[in-house]
Amino acid sequence: MAASARVIAHIRTQLRAAADPARAPVLQAYLKSSMPCLGVRVPEVRSLVRQCTADVLDADVLQQVALELWRSAEFREERHAALAIMALRPLRGDPATLPVHEEMIRTGAWWDLVDEAAHRLRELLDANPAQLAVTMRIWADDEDLWIRRAAIICQIGRRDATDRELLEYAIEANIDDSEFFIRKAIGWALRELGKSDPDWVRTFAARRPLSPLSRREALKHLG
Repeated sequence: MAASARVIAHIRTQLRAAADPARAPVLQAYLKSSMPCLGVRVPEVRSLVRQCTADVLDADVLQQVALELWRSAEFREERHAALAIMALRPLRGDPATLPVHEEMIRTGAWWDLVDEAAHRLRELLDANPAQLAVTMRIWADDEDLWIRRAAIICQIGRRDATDRELLEYAIEANIDDSEFFIRKAIGWALRELGKSDPDWVRTFAARRPLSPLSRREALKHLG
């Protein structure tokens, strides 16, 4: 059995052992997921992934595991496990992983999966700011709303390192979009930057025709 197949089998075994049949339908309903759930909480999924991959240091093997697990997933938690693999140190911040994140965002197409993948984009921006900024500008104009959402929220957590010109571009490219998940993303991105640069966010919000939802979210903690 190939190394990747062994790791996938181990992860699946551990996920099923941790399954909570009572919680599973509740979680599936909450996520509005057509894919069934096992009822395993995301922090526990991440912990299981770390245990199951502790002796796997090869980035290529890990990426293969993540892709195979993602593409063949039968349960939502298997996709969360694939996302957790992409967060492991051998893969974190590696520009070669961008196509994997893009596939996961396009095919995941829902907030719980997309938002987790967006954290990996932040790490790519930290490692390769000029290169990734160009890509995120392209994504901000993409037809896929989840790709655009990822471009808007990809800097959450960067605080003072936030590329304000990139954030401004991503927001302005989507400011007229009536889609809830886009408007929420705009507000969320601004609210998070407001924790470290409230004056910039106040000024930006005052000069832009933000939707009521985006504005409310952006200024929630700024008075």
